[in-house]
Amino acid sequence: MTIYALSSGPGISGVAVIRISGANTKNVIKAITNGTYPKPRVATLKKIIHKKTKELIDECILIWFPGPNSYTGEDMLEIHAHGSRAVIKSILESISEIDNCRLAEAGEFTKIAFQNDKINLLKAESIGDLIASETEIQRKQALRIMSGKSSEKFNYWREALKKILSKLEAKIDFPDEDLPSNILENIKISSEKVKQEIKTTLEDSKVGEKIREGFKIAIIGPSNAGKSSLLNYFSKREVAIVSEIAGTTRDIIEVHINMDGFPVVMSDTAGIRKSEDEIEKKGIKLALKRAEDADLNILLFEPKTVDFIDFLKDLDLKKSIFVINKLDLGLNKTNELEKYNPILISIKDETNIDKLINQIKKNLKNKFVSVEDTIITRERHRQHLMQCVYHLDEFIKKENENDFDKAAEDLRLAVRHLGMIVGIVDVEEILGSIFNDFCIGK
Repeated sequence: MTIYALSSGPGISGVAVIRISGANTKNVIKAITNGTYPKPRVATLKKIIHKKTKELIDECILIWFPGPNSYTGEDMLEIHAHGSRAVIKSILESISEIDNCRLAEAGEFTKIAFQNDKINLLKAESIGDLIASETEIQRKQALRIMSGKSSEKFNYWREALKKILSKLEAKIDFPDEDLPSNILENIKISSEKVKQEIKTTLEDSKVGEKIREGFKIAIIGPSNAGKSSLLNYFSKREVAIVSEIAGTTRDIIEVHINMDGFPVVMSDTAGIRKSEDEIEKKGIKLALKRAEDADLNILLFEPKTVDFIDFLKDLDLKKSIFVINKLDLGLNKTNELEKYNPILISIKDETNIDKLINQIKKNLKNKFVSVEDTIITRERHRQHLMQCVYHLDEFIKKENENDFDKAAEDLRLAVRHLGMIVGIVDVEEILGSIFNDFCIGK
């Protein structure tokens, strides 16, 4: 089946790009244009004709990519048309009239590219991340993954374990061959090295995921401390209702913020106080859970409520910034909060907000200090690496030759999990490694 879709953004634009891929692409060109096929990879001006009515739709630039030398590995066409809704609608309608053509599903062009071995799974993921990137650090991370830096590391570990497994398989399948008697002990040393490298990689504080998804900041504090006002200030728009009535915010309100190139997901939460209202109590419970899951908490108080700090015992204060708001109303003695060196601000007068922003930026920079070495960008990668380490631990526990079969299975599973990260799972590769490294038989 040949697929097609608008590849540029929806709405009015100077140019719109419609992409077509599949075995029927040549028929599409023939059906909607007059004249000869465009030359491969040469921008060619063509009149686009409606398949059914034969009316002229637009004059467009066509770029023809014969397979397998295309993004998807199939015959592929790009139509660069004028970006009006009417032109786009007519071209898509015309293509829909052609046999064996259908609208592409989300991400299907990249999926086909992966299935045709044009890209690996990591690159496919990074293409999506690059398109979705909103900050400079997200863009750089996506490009770094696209360049193959992480794939090289995963494949290096995988090849090392495949080599170890091939030796173990050879010992199992060809016991009469002249192979080292202490082969299991020797390959344990090699597998331990790989395991330690993976464990070190896992100790990255989840920087890659935080860059991709956003650094989570929760604004926590008593009612009427100014949490919603602070969220609105950072958002530069009215995203949360501000009211003098306590308990206005009952659910969590999230906004995505670009803070000096760092992606931030900031949350306004329900005010912490004693309440008999069941809905508000649920909101307070959600607020404390969000504080627990956040990468950084802004603990916001105001002078009238600085003594209400019972909830602090449930929070991780090491990842918290203490702030006292409403400096414009005058400041009472801060009692127990003084030992936390709170930042004194006035959101209303915008006093000392810069100090708070600088402290947040400092925290962000400390968290992202090792960003250049990051190779894990999704929870999927992390889970497969953790499973790989688990199976390597199980392999290393095996003590004698009677356990060779079980040890080999542990290694196979470790190799498999590494392969699943980059999208390669092929048992035949183990056999190829055996025959390449050993002269077995004749």
